[in-house]
Amino acid sequence: MKNSLTPGEVWLDTKGERIHAHGGSVMEIDGVFYWYGENKEHSAPGSGIWHWGVRCYSSTDLYNWEDRGLIIPPEEADEDSPLHPRQLLDRPHIIRHPETGKYVCWIKVMTKGSIQRSTVLVADDILGPYEIVRTWLRPLDMSAGDFDLVVDPHDGKGYYYFERVHSEMICADLTSDFTDVTGYYSTHFPQPQPPFVREAPAYFSRNRKHYLLTSGTTGYYPNPSEAAVAPSYHGPFTVLGDLHPSDASRTSFHSQISSVFRHPGKKDLYIAIADRWLPRYLDHGDRAHRAFVEHFAPGRDGDEPMEEFADVDTTIADYVWLPIRFDGDRPVIEWHAEWRIEDFEDA
Repeated sequence: MKNSLTPGEVWLDTKGERIHAHGGSVMEIDGVFYWYGENKEHSAPGSGIWHWGVRCYSSTDLYNWEDRGLIIPPEEADEDSPLHPRQLLDRPHIIRHPETGKYVCWIKVMTKGSIQRSTVLVADDILGPYEIVRTWLRPLDMSAGDFDLVVDPHDGKGYYYFERVHSEMICADLTSDFTDVTGYYSTHFPQPQPPFVREAPAYFSRNRKHYLLTSGTTGYYPNPSEAAVAPSYHGPFTVLGDLHPSDASRTSFHSQISSVFRHPGKKDLYIAIADRWLPRYLDHGDRAHRAFVEHFAPGRDGDEPMEEFADVDTTIADYVWLPIRFDGDRPVIEWHAEWRIEDFEDA
């Protein structure tokens, strides 16, 4: 039994198996925590398998997780389905409709030519079964990449933050059933090209302010994170700088944040949930860091690939969960080799 969080170490479920909930999020429902994400257990190099559905785990302490199975299984028989294991399915996000109680899941699927589209599913229970209600959706007729979903706790309105691929960040209003966008949107953080374009938006609110945590666009390689704050969902956002200022490697402690979870039982505990996609990257030390810095050098073509230092074997990807500290209104993430939920003040 675990009684603490140890970022970057191999995390096993209660059966002793690796946890596979990548690009994931945590929800609390009736005192139980649910952690869901991409199942990468079969995605070894050369397998031709990008994903094996969406997996979910449950816990009452955030340390020990029971495997609840595939809440969205792959569709092996239909190669044209967005859920086929060869489709580049990423970053499921689930929100609960405050009126209907339905669970609405959005998933992005990458296709050739950097086109990224969305699939939307609904269920009556967090654990499914989920039914597809929209496939190959291009929200606002845009190529929509990494994203996050938000429900306002006061009026129940939904918002969809997504990377307009290799361009800018979009905040779009969701329709009343959360399965599409209305057409109203705002644009943020425009950039000319990768790696400077912001992706992997992770939203949270605190003290009536709205925060977005984002990363640069360097594929599976880690890069400097960035925080921004705004007075409303649609901005305007003020960039606050690197979330991990004490990290000399400028790689967000070798991780990429996928979501932020506010602990309902603690006064001010926000947890940045991140993936360490390339644990072997650390084996290459200064050489890897030197190439990374060169990749971000001014004037460099961001589309040029970085030198390969590690096999992209997502079956061994790890997790980096760290608490967010606030310096006034600025969020800061510091390294903790081990930390405990119980060390934070109760709500």
